[in-house]
Amino acid sequence: MYAHTSHNLPFGHEQEVRLYLDNQGFECFQPRAVLFDMDGVLYDSMPNHARCWQEAMRKFGLKMTVDDVYATEGMRGVETITQMVKEQQGRDITEDEAQMMYDEKARLFGLLPKAPVMEGVLELMEKIKASGMTIVVVTGSAQLPLIERLQHDFKGFVTADKIVSAYDVKRGKPQPDPYLIGLQKAGNLQPWQGLVVENAPMGVRAGVAARIFTIAVNSGPLPNATLAGEGANIVFDRMTQLRDIWVNKLGSL
Repeated sequence: MYAHTSHNLPFGHEQEVRLYLDNQGFECFQPRAVLFDMDGVLYDSMPNHARCWQEAMRKFGLKMTVDDVYATEGMRGVETITQMVKEQQGRDITEDEAQMMYDEKARLFGLLPKAPVMEGVLELMEKIKASGMTIVVVTGSAQLPLIERLQHDFKGFVTADKIVSAYDVKRGKPQPDPYLIGLQKAGNLQPWQGLVVENAPMGVRAGVAARIFTIAVNSGPLPNATLAGEGANIVFDRMTQLRDIWVNKLGSL
């Protein structure tokens, strides 16, 4: 049974919610927290990341395309590198070696201008907060300056105790662990009490694996069908679409 009340339906798409409940075997959908990915969701940062990933990995004899960057976005950087080295060079590397390679990528990223906040996300957060819901950020990033920036750019919405980063997990996305920890940080919530907002296949897969209703906002070059194919319950083309539908629903109560 789908509990259809103003607090349980902060946006439309009732059919998608019912399908989610049927597929998961949950009796109700009562979201109390929104769990945001960071890169490509809160920040329009993926072009910068793509550039730095390609340049850094080239120094270590690895080839990484723009599509590769978006396809693996959300994973812990060391996991991405370990996987690439195994696939392209046929060898296993230690986490320390992978971390050294990731540090080079992070160094290059730090030299670029700061990526802007994604259009529409601050207004969306205002509506989420006004509805009494908790905001959590769940990122695979291990770049401390970027993680610290969250508390400045989203002051009043995001606090340190509501951030899940690569430092909090042993298994990153696409495993469910980051989002399960996000539910814990939101107040020990159940999957049917959360909403995931993602932009990349690995992140969508993680949200779905955690059995949380997952919204994909496609801010990259991959087709919407790729995100839907990973199990996203809804796919939007841009953050402003989610902002507008949330605003419209709340405004009609």
